[in-house]
Amino acid sequence: MDVIGKLRRLAIGAVSGVVAMAVANTAQAWEGGLPAETKAGTFIGASAGAPPPGLYGFTQAFTYNGNFTGPVTNIIGNNVGVQANVGAQGFLYVPGWTFLGATYDAVLVLVGGSQSVGRPLNIQEVGAIDTYFVPVELSWNLGNSGFFVKTGVGIWAPTGTQTGVNKLGNVGLPFWTIQPELVFSYLKDGWNLSVALYDEIHTENSLTHYRSGDVFHADFTATKRFDKWTIGPVGYYVGQITNDRSSAFYNNLMQNGRYDIWAAGGLIGYDFGPASVSLWGAQEVYSRASGGAAVGPFNTAASTKGFTLFGQLSYRIWGPEQEAAPKRPMFHK
Repeated sequence: MDVIGKLRRLAIGAVSGVVAMAVANTAQAWEGGLPAETKAGTFIGASAGAPPPGLYGFTQAFTYNGNFTGPVTNIIGNNVGVQANVGAQGFLYVPGWTFLGATYDAVLVLVGGSQSVGRPLNIQEVGAIDTYFVPVELSWNLGNSGFFVKTGVGIWAPTGTQTGVNKLGNVGLPFWTIQPELVFSYLKDGWNLSVALYDEIHTENSLTHYRSGDVFHADFTATKRFDKWTIGPVGYYVGQITNDRSSAFYNNLMQNGRYDIWAAGGLIGYDFGPASVSLWGAQEVYSRASGGAAVGPFNTAASTKGFTLFGQLSYRIWGPEQEAAPKRPMFHK
């Protein structure tokens, strides 16, 4: 549920347009190589464990506020702000099936939101973000050790709002993203010590045939439950780990725009019984960008550095034990 990577690409695209016009005599900017579908830190607070059979809902919302950093600031200026406000409604279905000793579940998430870049770029977008679903997720409980392992493959479908000559003019992205996931957890005595690793593998832009590089995530949770309260430190890493592949649409111009970001923060949560809430905040403490295109003596490599506030409401919608008992047949004399 991320638009932060797209915000980075928006600034690079605006700068790259200058290069494209000069080099290729076209107003079309090539794709900055910084799309990230999943919001960094989305798996914070989650674990590799699986709940009892049933249908669960989770409502998420986050706000991100930051500034551009990296060599690109020599072109667009310092203190160029970026902001995103995103909401998501998700569903988790646990039918009670097992496979190879693991509990099976499936996930569906619908997302929408807005994003903006400040002066001098002045970019604002709002609409439906792409749909995320996990058709297969498997969770193993490793005996009584307290250790759990979960793996799955998520998919981002290009259902979001798309505009512009390269379909990158709004919050939707014009390509599919395959997201393999691996989560390790220790869940015992109220502890949730979890590491979630996931990689975004993007297909080609359906219009331009440009293919953006992979984006790798690592989310960290170290919380402890005290009665109904949960508290503890959290953090995340996100970065592009492979190069882009350009296309004839941009005369094979390319800018790889590698970046590495680390963030640290804390989480607090409360369990009301029928529902639970959690809120975490994280400040990006390290942000580095490289691999941009040359604009005279400058470089378009860009990243962002900012603060995320992320809230989640989790609840159970239905469980098999809630099914009504068979009604007595009604008959009259």
